[in-house]
Amino acid sequence: MHVHASPSSDAATSKVLRISLVVTLVYIVLLVVAGVRAHSLALLSEAGHNLSDFFALLLSWGAVYLQGKSPDARKTFGYNRAGVLAAFINGTSLVLISFYIWYEAFRRLLNPVDVHAQLMIWVAAAGVIMNGGIALLLMRGRRDINLRSAIVHEIGDALSTAAVIAGGVAIAFTGQRWIDPALSIGIGVMILWSSIGIIRESLNILLEGTPSGMELERIESAIRTIPGVNDVHDLHVWTVTSNLPALSAHVVLGGPLSLHDAQLRAGDLKRMLATRFGIEHSTLEVECHACLDDDAHEHAR
Repeated sequence: MHVHASPSSDAATSKVLRISLVVTLVYIVLLVVAGVRAHSLALLSEAGHNLSDFFALLLSWGAVYLQGKSPDARKTFGYNRAGVLAAFINGTSLVLISFYIWYEAFRRLLNPVDVHAQLMIWVAAAGVIMNGGIALLLMRGRRDINLRSAIVHEIGDALSTAAVIAGGVAIAFTGQRWIDPALSIGIGVMILWSSIGIIRESLNILLEGTPSGMELERIESAIRTIPGVNDVHDLHVWTVTSNLPALSAHVVLGGPLSLHDAQLRAGDLKRMLATRFGIEHSTLEVECHACLDDDAHEHAR
């Protein structure tokens, strides 16, 4: 069984996620209080956005914990796909959040409300610092789709809160109340855009699609270039979890070959797949129409 992440790496990532959870929860409370006092839909939208971040971080932390568990007889690949499932849930939650923000923004456009611009600016500035800091901490950990989904959440929040600052300044100078809900619509667009890639990639992994950036035809062609390979069929390439592609195939070898030579050819194939395509987990069923055992092969010579 392969080990693809060190326990120390998982422990460090888990610690960063726990700290991020606490900081995010405190900021959510601040956003709600400030949003109500400032009558700012943009700040309340940010509270909803950060609430989705809180659950995203919580799911990511749970996934990191599960991924750290060793494989067993019932889960031979371990719990690596827990992170992929968390990413899919996170992406889906982002879509729902964006539609809710749009709904509230259009309501506010129809019925404008006076907004306390200075409070918007100060609270949003704190959010930029917090979200940017969390994103930088997460980037220092190991990379997989689970953590990337959490990082996208944080970067999206940092950008959207920066937009709230700009909106607060604009409201302070112009007094135009429509700017606040218009900002919320923009935040919703950013949230939806960030979720699309996460959902697509995580769904592709869950459906065992060919990994992004890999072409089945190129892999098959590379296998056929190995000396002694006559044919390849039943070729499948999928992803167990991010950065862990897997392959299985039936490879037909020319003969006469000894069983030992056939095993050597299979070893050459596995090394080529790992070197050229980064596929370190490959299962090859070697077929040889003229394979002999070692003694028969020596006699044939």
